[in-house]
Amino acid sequence: MLVIGELINGMFKNVRKAIKEKDKSIIQEIARKQVAAGAQMLDVNVGPAAADEVAAMQWLVESIQEAVNVPLSIDSAKPPVIEAGLKSCQRKALINSTTGEQAKLDALIGLAKKYGAALLGLCMDEKGIPNSVAARTEIGMKILAAAMEAGLPTDDVHLDPVVLPVKFGQDQIGSMLQTIKELKILSDPAPKIVVGLSNVSQGCLNRPLVNRIALVMGIANGLDEAILDPLDTQLMDAMITADLLLNKFIYCDSYLDAYRKAL
Repeated sequence: MLVIGELINGMFKNVRKAIKEKDKSIIQEIARKQVAAGAQMLDVNVGPAAADEVAAMQWLVESIQEAVNVPLSIDSAKPPVIEAGLKSCQRKALINSTTGEQAKLDALIGLAKKYGAALLGLCMDEKGIPNSVAARTEIGMKILAAAMEAGLPTDDVHLDPVVLPVKFGQDQIGSMLQTIKELKILSDPAPKIVVGLSNVSQGCLNRPLVNRIALVMGIANGLDEAILDPLDTQLMDAMITADLLLNKFIYCDSYLDAYRKAL
């Protein structure tokens, strides 16, 4: 299970303050803590923290890479901001994200090829997020097919079935799980399946618990990756235990410690 740390995002007050004040020590501390907790990739999102998002993204990427040596997920809705991040990346990056909207898909596949990056595609398009599993899967297939036609390896395609807050759409978790299953059989080898986990608990009182259960259910249905808070120890323990029960590594009584030491 690939853990993508979500905490370097301009939506958070401490990150927004660090970006505005160009205080890289705050960013670097967050990066180190996430990696120490088990994140194997870090999501980088300027959010609303800067008027010049291009410059802010470049500064964030450079600051993070001074502190940790893990791949980065360059997260923005704006291609120029994504490109600024990709230009500064020292390791292979993940573009987060495209949708099935043709113009955006073409632009971001072009950036993925130019910079040798992987591509995350959301199963939605200019019409929004479909209600049906079939429609989400169709968009996923469109993204995958376009990427493959452009020469991107299947291993470089990450598809997100799109998880919505359970508080506002309780039945959508079942749809998300079924979409994961459908996306996994689109090709051989299958594309990577990823979710932005924290979205599921938006507005809930028991957010950590909702996130934990949703993650375990996702893993049991074929989820490969999640953008999440790696500092939530109970969430990480649930993920490790789910992988253990699915026979992804050898059992020992101290398997939690053993898993973390192997990272």
